[in-house]
Amino acid sequence: MRESPWAWMRWLGLSAAVVALDLATKAWVGAVFAPGEGRDLTSFLRIVLVYNKGAAFSFLADAGGWQRWFFTVIAVVIAVAIVVALRRQHREPLVAAALALVLGGALGNLWDRLTLGRVVDFVLAHWNEHAFPAFNVADSAITIGVALLLWESVRPKGRPIAAAAHREET
Repeated sequence: MRESPWAWMRWLGLSAAVVALDLATKAWVGAVFAPGEGRDLTSFLRIVLVYNKGAAFSFLADAGGWQRWFFTVIAVVIAVAIVVALRRQHREPLVAAALALVLGGALGNLWDRLTLGRVVDFVLAHWNEHAFPAFNVADSAITIGVALLLWESVRPKGRPIAAAAHREET
């Protein structure tokens, strides 16, 4: 039986789920908290509403406004490249899932840039006075997707992961 030329699009469902979860959590945080306001979840995790005009880790956040369109263009180019890669790699479940996660995250943050001019972040991990920059669901999906792609690039090929682990134990 021949595969449908549209079979790759099933992975877009994962991307759409990431976007929906990302936008829903950002809307909730925006409705419950004022900017800078937050609540501790644990001794090392806090929900806090912050806005980021830059990229990851607030890179170029104070650049004067041009960065909004710069990062918008980059996100669109990356999204197009991921869709092309997804069409080619959709038969590889790990790679396709990773690409779909990155795409969903990129689109979630792109939506913020286009509609708000900044990205909503709200998860703050910290230890004592040290804090990791705030992030969101989209950032998490991108991070997980990139980690999966890195894993796929270094794992032994040609044999199942379980078989490789078994051989290393003996």
